[in-house]
Amino acid sequence: MQTSIYYTKKDQWLLDKIYNKAQFERRSKSAVILSILEQYFTRKRKIGEILQDMGYVSQNQLTKGLKIQKQQRGNQLLGEILLSHSIIKKKDLQRALALQGDRNLN
Repeated sequence: MQTSIYYTKKDQWLLDKIYNKAQFERRSKSAVILSILEQYFTRKRKIGEILQDMGYVSQNQLTKGLKIQKQQRGNQLLGEILLSHSIIKKKDLQRALALQGDRNLN
């Protein structure tokens, strides 16, 4: 059975990872896709890491958000902080949360 996967422009970061990894490891893109999916779904990735991988936040923006979170003694989730400071959009956070495996935005 063959499956088709359709990508959008926002998926370019993943396509770049696939291409680079396939070139480096001399493997097929399909094998690389499976290994990347396993990497993302076998362990709970931090939301900041996912947002950065997807290109929604820079290292400086992530550091700023984490600093604010630390000042608030962890009373607010990082995604909420990044939203409230207009660093990311709600749809970007929802997409990252879906990738993380947490489908709800609370």
